[in-house]
Amino acid sequence: MRIDRVRLSNFKCYADADASLDAGVTVIHGLNGSGKSSLLEACFFALYGATPLDRTLDEIVTIGAEEAEVDLWFTHAGASFHLHRRVRDTGERATTADCTLETPTDTIEGARDVRDYVVDLLRMDADAFVNCAYVRQGEVNKLINASPQERQDMIDDLLQLGKLEDYRQRAEQARRGVQSVRDRQRERLADLDERVAEYEERDLHAELNERETELAEIEDDIADFEANREQAQQTKEEAERVVEQYAEKRAQLADLDEAVDELKEAIAETEREREALGETVTDARERVEALDERVADLLAETDLDADPDAVAVETVRERRSTVAAERDDVQEAHGDCRTTIQSHASEAETERERAADLAERAEEARERAAELDGEAREAAEKVAEADERIAEVEDAIEAKREAFADAPVDVGDAADYRESLREDLEAVRERESEIRGDLQAARSAVEEAEALREAGKCPECGQPVEGSPHVDALEERRAEVESLEADLEAVREEKAEVEERLERADALVDAESEIERLASRKRDVAELRDGHADAVESARADADAKREEAADLEERAEDAREAAADAEERADEARERLGTLNGRLAELKSRVATLDDLADALADRESATNDLEGARERRENLAEVNDERRERLAEKRERKRELEAEFDEERLSDARSERERAADYLEQVTEKLDELGERRDDVRDRITVLKKEIADLEELREERDAAQERVDALESLVDESEELETMYGTLRSELRQRNVEKLERLLNETFDLVYGNDSYARLELDGDYELTVYQKDGETLEPDQLSGGERALFNLSLRCAVYRLLAEGIEGSAPLPPLILDEPTVFLDAGHVSRLVDLVESMRELGVEQILVVSHDDELVGAADDLLHVEKDATSNRSHVTEGIEAESAATLD
Repeated sequence: MRIDRVRLSNFKCYADADASLDAGVTVIHGLNGSGKSSLLEACFFALYGATPLDRTLDEIVTIGAEEAEVDLWFTHAGASFHLHRRVRDTGERATTADCTLETPTDTIEGARDVRDYVVDLLRMDADAFVNCAYVRQGEVNKLINASPQERQDMIDDLLQLGKLEDYRQRAEQARRGVQSVRDRQRERLADLDERVAEYEERDLHAELNERETELAEIEDDIADFEANREQAQQTKEEAERVVEQYAEKRAQLADLDEAVDELKEAIAETEREREALGETVTDARERVEALDERVADLLAETDLDADPDAVAVETVRERRSTVAAERDDVQEAHGDCRTTIQSHASEAETERERAADLAERAEEARERAAELDGEAREAAEKVAEADERIAEVEDAIEAKREAFADAPVDVGDAADYRESLREDLEAVRERESEIRGDLQAARSAVEEAEALREAGKCPECGQPVEGSPHVDALEERRAEVESLEADLEAVREEKAEVEERLERADALVDAESEIERLASRKRDVAELRDGHADAVESARADADAKREEAADLEERAEDAREAAADAEERADEARERLGTLNGRLAELKSRVATLDDLADALADRESATNDLEGARERRENLAEVNDERRERLAEKRERKRELEAEFDEERLSDARSERERAADYLEQVTEKLDELGERRDDVRDRITVLKKEIADLEELREERDAAQERVDALESLVDESEELETMYGTLRSELRQRNVEKLERLLNETFDLVYGNDSYARLELDGDYELTVYQKDGETLEPDQLSGGERALFNLSLRCAVYRLLAEGIEGSAPLPPLILDEPTVFLDAGHVSRLVDLVESMRELGVEQILVVSHDDELVGAADDLLHVEKDATSNRSHVTEGIEAESAATLD
């Protein structure tokens, strides 16, 4: 793989950048903090997204911008690809708005699908990319600091050995799964064997033959009994026919006897009724005579005609209606008079109660006015107390404002002033750090030059040091050291001054906060004081209103007392009128009652007369009915004598005997047939069960044979999965050992190239990727016992060795990604930088198509095939990239 071009828009510190990358060694250089590493992170972000960078999408978008875009063009296996990512930041959270990968044959869309395609294309995910090809800034010691297990997992994944372990684990899981299925099938097979044995012990076919024979015998018996039952049924029906005929004649005789008795009883009952009607006629006649006397007496009490026969009921009722209407009028006047009395009495009581209530409310209003006067006095005292507290707070605020008398800012600007000083302090500290780093490098260069001059010859190549650039520039380097020391002292003085001003600013911020707190306190107290003042005015006004309310209530109470006296006087007048109405009402009620009694007596007299006539007519009709009944009685007696002559008791007795014998036999044969039917049903059910069990036995035998075949197949599959699991484990161990041996050789070659020190004999890498350093005297060291520069070289050597192993192991397939080194010289002294240059050159000679290095070291810049210069604008704080001649000129100036 080769990165051809990267274009950025609003990505981190880049507003707009476009850089082309060629094969060979490209060095990206510029000052610290200019954005060199961000250019490489953009390439990595385009391939794998933000998560592997340990960043969120919010950190990708330039501050103040709404969208960020990254376009990456790269070549892989001779094919060209274009990858585009766009991130949108809406303010709440950033999201991937667009992610598209254009391949030679297709277009892939969506962040997940693009990432999966890149992983398949490069045959490595983001972690493998970082562990193999991308040495990020500050992670040069990642492999050496990792545990053996972590280092083993990293390198195994890079060499695709992790897949063999995945396959082995899958084979193991498959084996366990098959074993579990086999064990369950074994248990099932044992259960089937047991169930088949149980069926076979019972000899189901012999039992089925016995039951079928028994069923045939039972069905023969049933046929015989059913034929006998049919014959008995015919005999029983013939006997029942004879009995029924005689029963019909007996019923006719009984009906005739009953009809004769009923006619006799009806005749006697009718005669008794005629006698009773004779008594009724006598009673009705006596009642009419008594009512005539009652009517005459009542007529004497009225103003009507005295002759009872001349007075009709309607006439009496009309007179009664007239008198009742007058009574109702008097009754209504009587009710109205009582209502008037109750109304006036109630009005008087209401007015008396209202007068008492108004007097009570007047007293309560006077008491409330006194309470409000007290509340007004208390509120006035609180107003005075609040005025005193406000004065105290104002004095405290004025005392705090004195801190700003000689301050460089006014009240309200202290926080901004302190923030400005903090930024100044941070800038001074950065300058101090940069000068201190430059001073350390300059001192190291002076010490190295002095050591070379004292030795006279280079300890590595043996050449004279006279004329060497390191020795000739010694005085210049010493002058540079003195200048840097002076600059460092000046920066430290400036830092102390800024720190002192920052301390004063902290005090001003505290004073400003206290002033704001006191001002807030003053506002609170003033608001409370205004509330108390309002309470004074409100209480006084409410007290005056309550006194006015009391006077008004007392006046209304007196009016209510006078109204009560007037209502009582009107009630007494109504009571006198009620007495008169009571006398007239009693007279009218008596007249109405007399007329009611007269009307009732006349109606009863008319009814009694009607009853007398009706009883006479009914008695005559009953005599005619009895004559008809006596004729029918004679006819019934004649028919009875005829039926008695036809009746034969002996034949009836024989028929009854035949019927009873047939019924007894039918009852017995039915019970027998029911018993045989139950036995037949039981045998049939048993035969059905036996046939089902025989079928079940055959199914169980087939199922057992199938289960046996299944167990045999699973046994074979378990053996195969065990062999597969062992094969993957063995293959991984063998491949790892072969790769470890080759990696150890490549590691020693690379370390000899970049280190060039006679102190160490060789490096050893065992099968678990444990690293050991052998010194010339045979003693061993752990890698973490090396110096900082030696550890950096060691790790770079290990990284490059892994990269070489992968490159040589691919054998003609697609090339690996570019080798990317981000600030690899951070932990190296000047003497080892040249070794790093040799390492880069050797990797290029070994066929690494593209090497990208981020560094500001002159030797690495000089060894580059192409240069990219990154510079940040101090005004806009935005970075931009230059290429070619402009980049070389910028490198010279740097």
